Amino acid sequence: MIEGLLGRKLGTLQIFDRYGTVVPVTVIEAGPCTVLQVKTKESDGYEAVQLGFGVRKRVNQPMKGHFKGLGSFRHLREFRVEDIGQWQVGQRVGAEIFEPGDLVDVSGISKGRGFAGVVKRHGFHGGPKTHGQSDRHRAAGSIGASADPGRVLKGMKMAGHMGAEKVTVRNLEVVDSDPARGVIMVKGAVPGAKNGLLRIRVARKQAVEPRVAARKAEEPEELPAEAEETPAEETKAEEPPAEAEEAPAEEAEAEKPEAEETEEKKS
Repeated sequence: MIEGLLGRKLGTLQIFDRYGTVVPVTVIEAGPCTVLQVKTKESDGYEAVQLGFGVRKRVNQPMKGHFKGLGSFRHLREFRVEDIGQWQVGQRVGAEIFEPGDLVDVSGISKGRGFAGVVKRHGFHGGPKTHGQSDRHRAAGSIGASADPGRVLKGMKMAGHMGAEKVTVRNLEVVDSDPARGVIMVKGAVPGAKNGLLRIRVARKQAVEPRVAARKAEEPEELPAEAEETPAEETKAEEPPAEAEEAPAEEAEAEKPEAEETEEKKS
């Protein structure tokens, strides 16, 4: 079992589940990824596989040797595996490792917003619009004290570059998986723009697992044909007690001649 793979964000849409509820989903092209290198404890100190995803136009000679003629891959990432002996160079992995109901963590590069102010970047509410302040609506305000400490503390929320950084969204539910098309649908939004690279992994902190399990428990289960026939078999098995009930009637008939004999003796 591998912990995840690489994918590409295709877009967002809405679908209806079996209960008729509208579910917002993100469509992700999950793989296919090719194993380019297998790392073991003996050679590298840890066990993992290196996957290649995407296509690049130009490949230099060192990378050609590393790809071993398997293709021209744009992205290379490593993923942990449980049993390293089951993996070989050239093996392919795709959306078949995910099933509806699974929880995944999706990582990507968020959209770049450029140089943003404190209202957009940190959610500041701005200064007052009255009392003579005509130019302080979106200002940051004070950033420190006076002579003590005499400096701006590290981590102060100020204006600056926003976005274009790695973001991970945890515990997204896999709504649908189509291995034939190499596509999965996850409930909710994932970071990045369309065609952006995504790292999809099995959820490590499954905080909403009870909710998903409860939903699966609420789904009606279809009984197999054999299970449906069991009541008829049980009724057949219950027939012998009816014969037992007839036995007292036979005993009563047998007792009648005895009663008649005793009356004849008395007479």
